[in-house]
Amino acid sequence: GGSVKAGKMPEGEKTRQCKQEEEQRQKEEREGLIEFYGSYQELFQFFCSNTTIHGAIRLVCSKKNKMKTAFWSVLFFLTFGLMYWQFGILYREYFSYPVNLNLNLNSDRLTFPAVTLCTLNPYRYSAIRKKLDELDQITHQTLLDLYDYNMSLARSDWSTVSTQKRSSRSLLHHVQRHPLRRQKRDNLVNLPENSPSVDKNDWKIGFVLCSENNKDCFHQAYSSGVDAVREWYSFHYINILAQMPDAKALDESDFENFIYACRFNEATCDKANYTHFHHPLYGNCYTFNDNSSSLWTSSLPGINNGLSLVVRTEQNDFIPLLSTVTGARVMVHDQNEPAFMDDGGFNVRPGIETSISMRKEMTVRLGGSYSDCTEDGSDVPVQNLYSSRYTEQVCIRSCFQLNMVDRCGCAYYFYPLPSRAEYCDYTKHVAWGYCYYKLLAEFKADVLGCFHKCRKPCKMTEYQLSAGYSRWPSAVSEDWVFYMLSQQNKYNITSKRNGVAKVNIFFEEWNYKTNGESPAFTVVTLLSQLGNQWSLWFGSSVLSVIELAELILDFITITFILALRWFRSRQQLSPPGSPPNSHDNSAFQDEAAGLSPPHRFTVEAVVTMLPSYNSLEPRGLSRDGEVGHE
Repeated sequence: GGSVKAGKMPEGEKTRQCKQEEEQRQKEEREGLIEFYGSYQELFQFFCSNTTIHGAIRLVCSKKNKMKTAFWSVLFFLTFGLMYWQFGILYREYFSYPVNLNLNLNSDRLTFPAVTLCTLNPYRYSAIRKKLDELDQITHQTLLDLYDYNMSLARSDWSTVSTQKRSSRSLLHHVQRHPLRRQKRDNLVNLPENSPSVDKNDWKIGFVLCSENNKDCFHQAYSSGVDAVREWYSFHYINILAQMPDAKALDESDFENFIYACRFNEATCDKANYTHFHHPLYGNCYTFNDNSSSLWTSSLPGINNGLSLVVRTEQNDFIPLLSTVTGARVMVHDQNEPAFMDDGGFNVRPGIETSISMRKEMTVRLGGSYSDCTEDGSDVPVQNLYSSRYTEQVCIRSCFQLNMVDRCGCAYYFYPLPSRAEYCDYTKHVAWGYCYYKLLAEFKADVLGCFHKCRKPCKMTEYQLSAGYSRWPSAVSEDWVFYMLSQQNKYNITSKRNGVAKVNIFFEEWNYKTNGESPAFTVVTLLSQLGNQWSLWFGSSVLSVIELAELILDFITITFILALRWFRSRQQLSPPGSPPNSHDNSAFQDEAAGLSPPHRFTVEAVVTMLPSYNSLEPRGLSRDGEVGHE
């Protein structure tokens, strides 16, 4: 057997070392700037005893009564949960960015809006007169074949038309490619054409549009024959307009023969007060007060302080197949905005005085996170093709035109022409009509995404209109009125009652309405609501919140310190690379078992510093420091 002798530290040395360690610990505690707790229990006990949060002291005071402690613990944490549930509701409302609607009534002198007036009938421009006469001939024959209707044509010069055989054959070829046809209604498809059960009212009429290789065709049908003929004629009319190399050839302003009288604020208008443009379906259009350098201002509200126009509504040398109404079309809009006559315009009846009163209304929306409006359209992924400021309708039409150029290879004549593009014309783009109507169906179904891409502007100005009508001129005054018009304006009276109309446009009052938005939930409101909830559930203040933040910080700090101590103690117990010591009992026994008997040996070990006094004597050693081996 062998024996191991371990040297023991004297008792006096132990006592002296313990006192030194205690003095060092007390010195460190006195010199410390930050108080750290020895355990989590000490931390929470100090917090509950000193915090200003109501109810927390009950967790400490009732610690000897476990039932009360459990009750107040559940109540305390349940209250915390309810409070933070309310906090979540407040945060969700804040980040939904709600707004308040502010309504303001302002009173001031108002800038008069722009007013666009159109003849409502396209004119037979001299540059395209011959082709229009050819188209009228073909339409005459088509209506005769389909309806046995002999349409009377206003012939300009049939001898000239007959000499243009090549041009006529070219136009006829394209018209025959897109013919006007009748089609049975869906419930009568299986019946023969000569069946007595089928009459003329059981047919739908439309025209056929085919792809370039004629592999795919569809029938653009209409329930009304009037709509079908008008749409079919308009389709070919647009192709004729698109063939004009220079659009200025259609710029034939005839202001004096359309506007007989113009007055604003009791002063006479002149040519400097309007601009002219051509619309394919509404003919010559004139926009008043569109010059931003010298805008009209209404001095007073009322009919005598606005714009008054006398216009000619008699149809002379117009195209009856494009427009089936008589009168004029007027639209009120803001400056630097295009006049979309299809959307916001309305008709003026002939022989009637139309008085239009206006009320101005402005809308100002909050941008950014509060709404998806745009300030100037620069952040909208659609190029503005109009030479005007951004509006939602400008964006939508530009979006359709860009898709038209991309898909069909040409631009639609009704909208502005993009760069490096040309207008659709079936002499160059054979199947553009097929592509257009297919694309139009996708556009209306928002497959193109134009309605999603185009956002509302943050600032809008609109005019609420109301109209009143009266007969003009009256029966007792029409003779001298028409006589004066014939003398001054060289007006040839052919239809007195349907020849002229009068329009008055004025502000109803000086007051105008402004609809604004303001944030309904600001940071100050959020903090106020959070404070209300905190006071409701715990009856405490901002300092109580700081106490809670301090508790969380101390909790994290204690966790870090304890983890660091545990890690350092593990390193001291088993330093890396060191041989097994007396604490590793299994290793020692394995090594001892590997010694060959009958050798005897003695190991003397002197222990100087160990982490614990209780571990100075390893397990397996005798009180005398010897281990016997047999």
